[in-house]
Order: sequence, then C-alpha cells, then structure tokens
Amino acid sequence: MRRRDFMKIIGGAAAWPVAARGQPKPTMPVVGLLGSQIDAAFPAFHQGLAEAGYVEGRSVTIEYRWSQGRVEKYPELAADLVRRQLTVIASLGGIPAATALKVATTTIPVVFEGSFDPVELGLVASLGRPGGNFTGATNLSLELGPKRLETIRELIPAAKVFALLINPDHPNAGPQSRDMQNVARTLGLQIRIVHARGEGDFDAAFASLAQLGVDGLVIGAGQPFINRPAQLGGLAARHAVPAIFESREFVGGGGVLSYSGDRANGFRVVGTYVGRILKGERPADLPIQQSSKVELILNLKAARALGLTVPLSLLGRADEVIE
Repeated sequence: MRRRDFMKIIGGAAAWPVAARGQPKPTMPVVGLLGSQIDAAFPAFHQGLAEAGYVEGRSVTIEYRWSQGRVEKYPELAADLVRRQLTVIASLGGIPAATALKVATTTIPVVFEGSFDPVELGLVASLGRPGGNFTGATNLSLELGPKRLETIRELIPAAKVFALLINPDHPNAGPQSRDMQNVARTLGLQIRIVHARGEGDFDAAFASLAQLGVDGLVIGAGQPFINRPAQLGGLAARHAVPAIFESREFVGGGGVLSYSGDRANGFRVVGTYVGRILKGERPADLPIQQSSKVELILNLKAARALGLTVPLSLLGRADEVIE
C-alpha cells in the first residue's frame, strides 16, 4: 500500500469519532402512565412491555403520575401528561383515570385497564374494533360484588345483616350499592351502607360496624380500597369482622376471603399493547381483551380466629387456602 493511501485511511478513521459525536443520538419514545399507586399487579405491566420488546431506561422512558388514591386528582394529572410529548399513555387507575384521559385527549393513544364496560363509558365504539384513540383490557370486579355477598354468606349462613363499604365519590358507587341491595333482598338479607372516601376514613368506618350490628362485611371495588388491601385486612382482623374483598393482599393482611378478577393479566395486556403501539399499530385496531378468570382465596387461619367453621363446599371451591 502506498504511503499516501495509508495516510488517507488513518485520517478518515481519526475523523470518524468526531463526526459520530456530532450526530444526534436517537431518542427513546416517552410513555405516560396514570394510576393510583404501585401495587401487586404493577410488575405485570413491565412484564407485558418487555414481551413487546421494551425495557424502561433502555428502549423506552416512562413518565409516572400517581393520584395516591385521590380520585379528584386524575383530571389534573391527565392534563399534565397530555401537555408533554408522549407517544402513548397507559391508564391503570380504573374509571377515574380513563375518563379523565378521555376528556384530556382525543389524539394520544391510551391503553386502559379496569373493571368497567368501555363501550358504555364512551371510551370505544366496540370491543372488537375500538375505533378511536383508546383500547385496553377489562376484568371482572364490579360484577362480582353480589357474588362476594353470596360467598361470605356461605361462610356465615346464620348471618342476616351485612355492611357494604364503598367510596360515595367513586363513579361505580351507585351501581355497587344497587346491585348489592338487589341480591340482599333476594337472599333475605339486610345491607348497611358505610362510606369511606379515603384512607383517613377507614378506622371510623370499621368502628361503626359494631354499632350497626352487622355480621359480615363486603368491601366495595375500586379506590381507595384497592390501594390499601393489607391495611383493610388488618382492620377486619382487629375488629373481628368476617370480611371479603377483591384483593389477595387483603387476605394476606388478615381478611378472611378475597374474590377477584385477574388484574395482573390486565396490566400485562396494557404493557403489551403499549409496546405494539410504539411499533406502529393503532389503538383503533387493537381489540379490547376481556378476562373472565376469577380467583377465590380463603384465609383459614383468620376464619378460625373468628370462631368460624368453614364449610367443605367453600374449601373445595377455593383456588388457594392460607393455613
């Protein structure tokens, strides 16, 4: 090789890093996430995102906005996310988060998870072809309220008076109360409605149960209850009230029963759909995924501590029994 040609190669190689440093680095897509707070189902979102080929900090950036159980914060948080340059938003706060985002944007893709009918809420045109900027996954929870009453009544068959603990400000408060009253009448039971708008109301709500003369408690779906399942389980144990809720963490915290849909699978679907949208698919073309899976968990130790004899029929149906 002639010296002149060699020097050209060396000179080009020496210049290459300088030129490369001058090139703009590819930017990662930015995903927004709107929810109440991190809970046991949350890792499934990252699992779904990874299944679609995205890892936070490596191939995608996530902007988090948490309401900390305060439903009234969602409109403000949703508007803040929409003002930023986001590729897609994951909505993991049920009805309040999804409806706040519906008001805030008609263009940014939104992938939701929740126990509601998205067609009835006006989020999508149909389950098979959503048709707009929303898609996502639904699970059974609200529909399971009457079944929770039937299940705990099976545990305490002589009971006649039950309480329903709900947040009166939650969008599902009315339907939950009506459905529970209807099934109670069918079963010949009485229902006492107890309110708690936030965590600060829990102690007073549980303290009122004895005064109301209730034999058992059904805890309503949604926030703020879904954010504090272990705390609610501890309160149920402390006040010696047989109670049922939608979260397995409730049973681990001292509650007797949980009966719930598969939230973790819904979170995983959200992560997967977010990844697919990042790759170019449209939410309008991604069908709503509906999970019909339910899970019954029984804390046998907590039941025995309350002096309850668990019927074999309930033991046989339980997906998991905590000894």
